[in-house]
Amino acid sequence: MKFPDLTPILGPIPWAAVGAAATRLYMPERTTKDLDVLIRVANASEARQKLIAADFIYKGELAIGGSSWTTPDGFSVDVLELEDPWTHQAITDAQANRDPQGLPVIPLPYLSLMKFQAGRVQDIADLARMLGQANEETLAKVRAVFLRWLPGEMGDLESVIKLGQLEMKK
Repeated sequence: MKFPDLTPILGPIPWAAVGAAATRLYMPERTTKDLDVLIRVANASEARQKLIAADFIYKGELAIGGSSWTTPDGFSVDVLELEDPWTHQAITDAQANRDPQGLPVIPLPYLSLMKFQAGRVQDIADLARMLGQANEETLAKVRAVFLRWLPGEMGDLESVIKLGQLEMKK
């Protein structure tokens, strides 16, 4: 699937693809109807102004923080605005973590953190699939991020990893 590249629109605001657009870098692609991107709350006002200037249509606020938009050609874009302590590093690291289309993608350890915290069935399923096929070096990075930001969830993380490995027969 081809997603809109927001770099020319949002530049120089750093952003990262999250959601299904990001998961396709770590597991087989699944169909989605929108592009989810992450920015810092500090950049929200400027990002909204840039989207309006690019003729994006504002659809409303997201319950999780951020806003929903439609591109001039009708593609849905959700802009998540977070200021968790790890957000800046995740977005910064995404700039060097590009998918084949060239979009900056949030690195797997931080995407795992987001999906785990979201806790929706689809997010946990994505998490299990991504971690189930990850190598030990990548899993060590995921564990390190969880140890730093969600240390009380290490047991649940290990369960998700194991379930994913069972599903992927690893």
